[in-house]
Amino acid sequence: MEERIYKMVRRAGALDIAVGVVVLVVGIASGILLVIGGSRLLAGKSKILF
Repeated sequence: MEERIYKMVRRAGALDIAVGVVVLVVGIASGILLVIGGSRLLAGKSKILF
């Protein structure tokens, strides 16, 4: 009985780590894309007419 609980907790921990890594990678990638987009907007600021 205790062994089944141990395996279940171990799987849950591994899943939490995997989800954490995925969220971290997606967060870093989206941050990089936002910085690139912002720098392009700043670079083309002189071409924008209102």
